[in-house]
Amino acid sequence: MFYTFIVGLVGFLVVLINTNTHFEGKENLPKEENYVLVGPHRTWYEPMFFALGAMPRRFSFMAKKELFENPILRFILVKCNAFPVDRDNPGPSVIKTPVRTLKNTDLSVMIFPSGSRYSDELKGGAALVSKMSRKKIVPAVFQGPLTFWKLWTKKRVTVKYGEPIDISDIKKMDKEGIAEVERRMQEAFDKLDKEINPDFVYVRPEKKVVE
Repeated sequence: MFYTFIVGLVGFLVVLINTNTHFEGKENLPKEENYVLVGPHRTWYEPMFFALGAMPRRFSFMAKKELFENPILRFILVKCNAFPVDRDNPGPSVIKTPVRTLKNTDLSVMIFPSGSRYSDELKGGAALVSKMSRKKIVPAVFQGPLTFWKLWTKKRVTVKYGEPIDISDIKKMDKEGIAEVERRMQEAFDKLDKEINPDFVYVRPEKKVVE
């Protein structure tokens, strides 16, 4: 209930702030089962856009543990199905928690394989979660303003969901298997970006001391 309220509120704010938001490829989102939604991490607010476009599907997602230190923010994050992750020492829960969620609830899981919006190096977590839960990987990309204040300029925002990535032929999630899944994810991201805008080039924001 709280999750639906928050996403609905975000939807209202999106309409208020940016009236030029478009969602494409929603027909690629599985209707009958939950899944692993993956995307390159480009801005702190893109998860809200991903979740909004995928409604009524609800998501669980990981957030850095420091965000849970604020009691008000912790309450909101927990109610929105988030779970804390120590990015310096992630531990087995980074894999076990989303796998358990996918197997035992109707929630989907949102994962940004690069881990940080300042990195384009894919990690193997999404591949392992998908294989262990036997759930599909669905790629998505965000193109639009990369700072919150620029959303007010009414510059076009496009979120596009791609076809599920088939990894059924990869039998082992060893180093080679994970590398192949990462290659397919990056290929899917590149394809979606080019479909939205053939001239698109992602310009990484300047890294700050505190992300």
